[in-house]
Amino acid sequence: MQIYNTLTRRKETFTPLDAGRVRMYVCGITVYDYCHIGHARVMVAFDMITRYLRWRGFEVDYVRNITDIDDKILKRAEENGEPIAALTERMIDAMHEDEGRLGVLRPDREPRATAHVDDIVAMVQRLIDKGYAYPAANGDVYYRVRRFEGYGKLSNRDLDDMCSGARIEVEVAKEDPLDFVLWKAAKPGEESWPSPWGAGRPGWHIECSAMSTCCLGDTFDIHGGGPDLVFPHHENEIAQSEAATGQAYVNTWMHAGAVRVDHEKMSKSLGNFFTIREVLEVHAPEVVRYLLLASHYRSPINYAPDALGEARRSLERFYNALQSVTPVEGDVDARHRERFVAAMDDDFNTAEALAVLFDLARELNRAKQEAPERAPALAYELISLGGVLGLFEQAPADFLQAGAGQLPMTEEEIESRIEARAQAKKAKDFATADGIRDELAALGIVLKDSREGTTWVVEGG
Repeated sequence: MQIYNTLTRRKETFTPLDAGRVRMYVCGITVYDYCHIGHARVMVAFDMITRYLRWRGFEVDYVRNITDIDDKILKRAEENGEPIAALTERMIDAMHEDEGRLGVLRPDREPRATAHVDDIVAMVQRLIDKGYAYPAANGDVYYRVRRFEGYGKLSNRDLDDMCSGARIEVEVAKEDPLDFVLWKAAKPGEESWPSPWGAGRPGWHIECSAMSTCCLGDTFDIHGGGPDLVFPHHENEIAQSEAATGQAYVNTWMHAGAVRVDHEKMSKSLGNFFTIREVLEVHAPEVVRYLLLASHYRSPINYAPDALGEARRSLERFYNALQSVTPVEGDVDARHRERFVAAMDDDFNTAEALAVLFDLARELNRAKQEAPERAPALAYELISLGGVLGLFEQAPADFLQAGAGQLPMTEEEIESRIEARAQAKKAKDFATADGIRDELAALGIVLKDSREGTTWVVEGG
């Protein structure tokens, strides 16, 4: 199995520290607002990775943290006039609801920053004792960036270039403009915890260093996150963790690609910012998941109506192939599974894996016509391999006819109109047949003709 390592900037053979076991940490959400479609990309990508590793026989310990204390959280709670704990619990519940609808399995552990303050304080003290950090006159504690020899190795940045390109700030408490905060002194009235340096709260970067090592050890196999975290967050994690423990922090760094909206960076200021729940009000969850898997996890994704439409049509092809077949485990050509494994072993290449599944769906369609006895086993294989990606977990009719309950016709009435159309076509009354098709289309019911007959789907799903 080959995985692209952001640290070395190349694909490497993946060999876990402990044979058969993978320890993986992914940076989670700062819970002050609803999750957006960029969060969904990371959630789905590492859900897919976890599912595949387990399917390949690895025991996976998947840890994804929750940042439940942060400047943004304090500000939002004040704006809302609600306690911090009430805000964070509400947003955590919403996050779990959103990811559940997208078919994202819960991680094995979800450590919260507020539950690890003692561990964070201990790590900060260790860094001070080793000379990598210092308490400042303003009550904050800072990390000495220049003290860590390997700083910049993940993001491939040079310290002098970073300093010359940095925005100049008046910060008399820092020894060096590049130093970053490990512990923030509390302002009057703010949520705080006791520490040797006074009441305060953790800096964002130190949270993940403390939680990951507490859960997975000083060195672990995979650390993942979004593309915006490479610098400074993950760079700072390396500096903190390796200075504190004296060990290599992570063997393989993985980063999902960005989500762009109509080929532009997603931004509230541009008015193209979408929460997961806003998206799922319009589009079926599996359609959104498929869109997020159709591209390689490291590639940028363009979120746009035409892309979602193509994702919907792709899923319809799979579910139409599975329709009217009862899956039964049996003998099938092993080459489909071998090609699927080869694609996924090549840095989780879901785009190529889906191409294999399309080939399998085409073979299933042929078998339904030419060798019906082979169809159940092919359908079983298609569902099994699709399930590795978290796809095809619905009954075909449930997907294809989702939204039928909101139509002005019952399913029996729709089927009756389809039968009337079939009789009209048989009698060569094509005007009547076309009229029935147009009548149903006006109601959002799309007919799909094939050699097996006519099926229907609800437009847009």
